[in-house]
Amino acid sequence: MALSLAISPCPNDTFVFHALVHGQVPGAPPVEVTYADVDVTNTAAERGAFDLVKVSFAALPWLLEDYHLLPCGGALGRGCGPLVLTRGDRAGSTDPTGRADPTGQTDLTGATVAVPGDRTTAYLLFRLWSADRPPARIEVVPFHEIMPGVAAGRYDAGLVIHEARFTYPRHGLTALVDLGEWWEADTGLPIPLGAILARRGAVDPEAAAGWIRESVRRAWADPAASREYVLAHAQEMEPDVVDRHIGLYVNEFTADLGQAGFAAVEALLGRATDAGLVPQTSSSRATAWTS
Repeated sequence: MALSLAISPCPNDTFVFHALVHGQVPGAPPVEVTYADVDVTNTAAERGAFDLVKVSFAALPWLLEDYHLLPCGGALGRGCGPLVLTRGDRAGSTDPTGRADPTGQTDLTGATVAVPGDRTTAYLLFRLWSADRPPARIEVVPFHEIMPGVAAGRYDAGLVIHEARFTYPRHGLTALVDLGEWWEADTGLPIPLGAILARRGAVDPEAAAGWIRESVRRAWADPAASREYVLAHAQEMEPDVVDRHIGLYVNEFTADLGQAGFAAVEALLGRATDAGLVPQTSSSRATAWTS
């Protein structure tokens, strides 16, 4: 029987899963793919809609009763964090810790901020960063509408991820803060963005991890093999943007979270729990697919 898989159309996901999706991983079952933004998959996973699914690490507290966290295939790294963007005429400065400076224009207390989802890692990081001076309003907006909306003045600021790191200057926007840099400076850990989950009772997590690792290995061994597939789904079609996207988000943590990756997950969920932003999560369930 075919496995249902939900991933984003972003270049890092299509690059990683190309071989698995196209039946090139020995021993893996056929795969039926759904492409959706992570805010959609976060919600769908709560319904148990997919056998394998890409979600936000921030959504794990609501999902780990029904899913195993796999140690590969996701998105973690350094220098790849979400950005808070504003129009150039609103940009200010941050304090030495990267937090919004209460004496400067980075104070968002009266602002409306567009975010890509209320259970995304990006929004969880934003809430931790802005805890002392939160914005007046949050609006959940489809990712592709955030930068144009900020540029047009519909929102005072926008929270963006992925290829927006490379394209936001085209919209006349300025990065108010890089939440990845803030997180790394504060914790010394990589930033955990997207996780791959396997539905309990439907997928053997050890086998699934093996299929995904082989798919990653084949992607790295022959990057050109997935090129047409990646470009067909990318929101930004420029080859340079696609290459930079893959180079940034597909890294050693994609093949294996490792000790640093799991420590980053524990730190994120631990801080969020302490702040009352997410439910308590069992450490064993959060850090091992064997749980």
